[in-house]
Amino acid sequence: MPSVNERSPAWGIEPVPERLRTLGLGDLTLLWGNLGVSLLVLVAGALLVPALSLPQALLAVLVGGLIGNTMLGIAGLIGADGRVPAMVLLRAPLGLRGSYAATGLNVLLCLGFAVFELIVIAAAAAALSDSLLGFEARWAWTIVFGGVAGALGLLGPIGFVRRFVRRFAVWIVLASLVYLTWWALDGASLRDLWSRPGEGGSSVWQGIDLVVALTVSWIPLAADYTRFARDRRSAFLGTGIGYLIPTLWMFGLGAVLVLTRGLDDASALPAAVAAAGLGSALALLAVTVDETDEAFANVYSGAVSLQNLVPHVPQRALVAGVAVAATVGALAIDLASYLSFLSLLGSCFVPLFGVLLADWLVANARYRPEEISAAPAFRPAVVGAWIAGFALYQWLLPTGPGWWVELVERTDPPSLGIGATLPSFALAFALAALASAAERHGRVSVATR
Repeated sequence: MPSVNERSPAWGIEPVPERLRTLGLGDLTLLWGNLGVSLLVLVAGALLVPALSLPQALLAVLVGGLIGNTMLGIAGLIGADGRVPAMVLLRAPLGLRGSYAATGLNVLLCLGFAVFELIVIAAAAAALSDSLLGFEARWAWTIVFGGVAGALGLLGPIGFVRRFVRRFAVWIVLASLVYLTWWALDGASLRDLWSRPGEGGSSVWQGIDLVVALTVSWIPLAADYTRFARDRRSAFLGTGIGYLIPTLWMFGLGAVLVLTRGLDDASALPAAVAAAGLGSALALLAVTVDETDEAFANVYSGAVSLQNLVPHVPQRALVAGVAVAATVGALAIDLASYLSFLSLLGSCFVPLFGVLLADWLVANARYRPEEISAAPAFRPAVVGAWIAGFALYQWLLPTGPGWWVELVERTDPPSLGIGATLPSFALAFALAALASAAERHGRVSVATR
């Protein structure tokens, strides 16, 4: 039987036993708080302005953060309830073979975002080393941080929290964020910032949609960590609140940096901070090092997801393989053309959570072990609800490679100004609830004959 502790963390797809459910509310809050501190979120916050005014942008961040993190917290709660990895948990609503489709997509997404994170980390590290030391060596930074992500992945969630986050990461990152916030506001007039009107071109609802979409992108990974939670309450609050705090901070900081430092291009944020002086550069270095948290999560979850397909392959071998693949990808892939593909993959998972939540609620908000371990091969009606949600998402907001967007736009999608995240979630949730309720009613009717 596999075993897990801080030094030997590899636990496969079997339900985590009670004796190993050791992550409490504080542990999970620190874990998700660290995962929320990301250059990607900082840059996303910069996208809200100047189209929106600062009050509008902060309203979008607050509302989107509350919605998205409530959804993320519920996903963490369901993971603690099922005590299995996220892709194994999906056997209940989708069936065994249906979960394989989600697993394949999630492995691609985890690998894709691991590549993305390594590209961003290496670019920021290269800018810092060029500013401080006079050389970039981006390829070397890519290999170094790829190795760090793999090493953290081998620690597993328990070791990662207790040997990395608790001991030093959280304090370094907190100090760097305080400094960066001071630097962003230094010399600025808060009254002028608050009263500056937005330039238009975006709505508050679209801003909310951006915040929600970025937050719920973690939902396919949540159960991989909360299966080690002590209880459902710790999983819900630790995940939801832990990620909410940095969501509000990082999105808001990104918006303020654009307004106070006159940056026209959100992608120029890391380089601008690096060039602002030694203190700012060191603060950005700390955030950049902490960015390896996201790479760790994607490497680890990519490996754990693969175990749903190949349960007998050692988890450590899969972690190492995903880390190597991500590092090679970061050295070879062009980021600009790659992001559109990640956007297309990401749009699959918002309606997938709607399907999971609906089926779980119909199951009286608690999956029995046999509903996961002895799931049917395929649940076509629920899978159909997932596909319908994905189709609505793409129709409202075509994302992906140019050829795909061009194809979808031929259907003349509406311009509702509310984004696609919440409508696609709602449709998938409603259809899956109906399908699951009908299936359960049919099983009860057969059993009582």
